[in-house]
Amino acid sequence: MKALITGITGQDGSYLTEILLEKGYEVHGIIRRSSSFNTGRIDHLYGNKDILDKKMFLHYGDLVDTSNLNRLLEKIQPDEIYNLAAQSHVKVSFEIPDYTAQVDALGTLRFLDAIREVGLRKVKFYQASTSELFGKVQEVPQSEKTPFYPRSPYGVAKLYGYWIIVNYREAYDLFACNGILFNHESPRRGETFVTRKITRAASRIAAGLQSSLSLGNLNAKRDWGYAQEYCEGMWRILQYKKAEDFVLATGQTNTVKEFVDLTFKHLGIDLEWKGKGVNEKGVIKRIDFEKAKSLIDYNKNSKLYKFDFTSRLKSGTTVVTVNPNYYRPTEVELLIGDPTKAKKLLGWKAKTKFEDLVQMMIKSDMDKVLKRGY
Repeated sequence: MKALITGITGQDGSYLTEILLEKGYEVHGIIRRSSSFNTGRIDHLYGNKDILDKKMFLHYGDLVDTSNLNRLLEKIQPDEIYNLAAQSHVKVSFEIPDYTAQVDALGTLRFLDAIREVGLRKVKFYQASTSELFGKVQEVPQSEKTPFYPRSPYGVAKLYGYWIIVNYREAYDLFACNGILFNHESPRRGETFVTRKITRAASRIAAGLQSSLSLGNLNAKRDWGYAQEYCEGMWRILQYKKAEDFVLATGQTNTVKEFVDLTFKHLGIDLEWKGKGVNEKGVIKRIDFEKAKSLIDYNKNSKLYKFDFTSRLKSGTTVVTVNPNYYRPTEVELLIGDPTKAKKLLGWKAKTKFEDLVQMMIKSDMDKVLKRGY
């Protein structure tokens, strides 16, 4: 089986590549030309002589280049396509709405049309859709039948992508599916996304490399799961007997503030919150020094070998603030998915608990700080 993945260097692309290689696939990935290396998440595969150019192949390309997509499809002749590439930062989409639409909306159309032109009638196509389609939610929880109400250029662009998948599926009998994935995180999450921004900043604050963390809407509620499990779900969607759309979610929700609280708690720091709105701040209430020290990797290879947690922080220190610049022009307050269909038809279920996900991410970032010093 041959699989083609756009966005192979991203969080989801890297996990999906590992999953498909393990299942015996030949994996082809599209990467954008960059002046700097951007293959960090797949370097362990990229640097493996038994995998690169034998089981995994990388090709330069872009979703805004129609002729390039046609040539790649003609050359590779994939059995499955996973379209994961996108301008995926919601806040940034307000700054670059045109580019977001070109990639996230029209990029999907270009791909589908390229499939028709090349004549890949039996190919299976997965479209990375998003819970941001629901935006100003019309019901709780959100399922495949919930009306959409996107609240950002990103959400609107993805809505076009969703409906063009449905249209081409019905008009041309293409095996094309939408995976409506709710927030899924991991240690590989980009540093500009709120979850990774929190865990990375907390680690740096504990190490004395950063004084505080600035965030936007602390009360936004999200359905957070583990990305690796969601990538397994992507594969299952394409293995189902017919092309359908599926919600992948945990069915639980937590606030950004709860994510922050739990992150610092894993470092042995209890926070208390003072003030309201843009004046709200997280202040250190208590430090469990024994727990904190137990997380520190005291070894001579650590750049912070002489790191002394007790001298860095103390009760009463403000470590979290609110910056109104991080608020979206139109906020999405609550997202919580109903994964019943995926569980029933695909046998898929999110397994990693919220607490374990946060612990996994903070441990990874703390290890990076200790071993690399950043």
